[in-house]
Amino acid sequence: MTPAARVQAAIEILDDILSGAPVEKALTGWARRSRFAGSKDRAAIRDHVFDAIRNRRSFAALGGAPGGRGLMIGLARAQGLAIDMLFSGDRHAPAPVGEDEAPRAFASEAERLDIPDWLWPEFTLSLGDEAEAAAQALKSRAQVHLRVNLQRTTRAEAITQLAQEGISAQAHPACDTALEVTEGARRIAQSHAYKNGTVELQDAASQAVVASIPLKPGLRVLDYCAGGGGKALAIAARDPQVEVFAHDANPGRMRDLPARAERAGAKIPILSNGQLAKLAPFDVVLTDVPCSGSGSWRRAPAGKWSLTQDALRGLTVTQGQILRDVIPLVAEKGILAYATCSVLAAENQAVVDAFLQACPDWTSIFDKAWPVSHGTDGFFCAHLTRK
Repeated sequence: MTPAARVQAAIEILDDILSGAPVEKALTGWARRSRFAGSKDRAAIRDHVFDAIRNRRSFAALGGAPGGRGLMIGLARAQGLAIDMLFSGDRHAPAPVGEDEAPRAFASEAERLDIPDWLWPEFTLSLGDEAEAAAQALKSRAQVHLRVNLQRTTRAEAITQLAQEGISAQAHPACDTALEVTEGARRIAQSHAYKNGTVELQDAASQAVVASIPLKPGLRVLDYCAGGGGKALAIAARDPQVEVFAHDANPGRMRDLPARAERAGAKIPILSNGQLAKLAPFDVVLTDVPCSGSGSWRRAPAGKWSLTQDALRGLTVTQGQILRDVIPLVAEKGILAYATCSVLAAENQAVVDAFLQACPDWTSIFDKAWPVSHGTDGFFCAHLTRK
């Protein structure tokens, strides 16, 4: 496909998304209808689509036209691409840009920085001087991070192994197990280092959340909202003498965990609701709670535009309820670790403060935020324990 044809494909997919189709469904649907597109074409089109969604408000202003066409005109202007060549009207290319498709001035800081108007006050209140840097970071593609399984190798050896397979990586400062991939990211899934459990895909701040939890041999740790099991696997890799258990309200999210654990050489029993009380208490209960995902909107940018005030309020209620629900599962001197991939104070410190006010026999002994502007996803973690 020509670059112009790729732009036209992105316009069609974006129109589908703007009409309400989920992003992945729209991309997959187009790919199935377009068997002529090669892997490089599909990757380039996917990049266009995700860039446009991340920058949906600013690109619409720059594009001067509604829908997917306006977003792609805005993308071309923002990235300094040759608009006349991409919008030529030639075969498979979108029509030329008209005089009525001129860029317009941004209506607000929120529009310029691609944050919903209703969220901008909460965003700035949460992040203060970091707000603009965080918003700018969320406008760009996320880096690819790997977690090195220190039970299998060292970080330096992992870098060497990956280089032999055409994957360039460097140590990331957020965590002692973290690597940032600088070249060859699309080779990871087929690499020997990935297939044999030497490395796993995991954001560096997510790894740092796990590293913040004090572990020692013999502890029993429950990953209560395990999802795909990335943090449970990271815990198991940090200390093989720690017993790690996984649970999720939706067991289907953990369907890949047994295979991932086997690949990593870890044993992680999956617990049902009925098994939790029988096996409690646990020395550490990690609650990586459902949240807005605002710290990872670079990876899932549609979430930035689907979040509403009511949904955010509902999430904070759920987060507080989860903290109260797991109290009986935490050992007398144990730690309740609360984590989100959110940059919003309403989901982070405010939830912790509300919990401590409602449960005065508990106290916070640790809290930390990992800013999205510092080269990782945005994360927050607090360690709570009984007084």
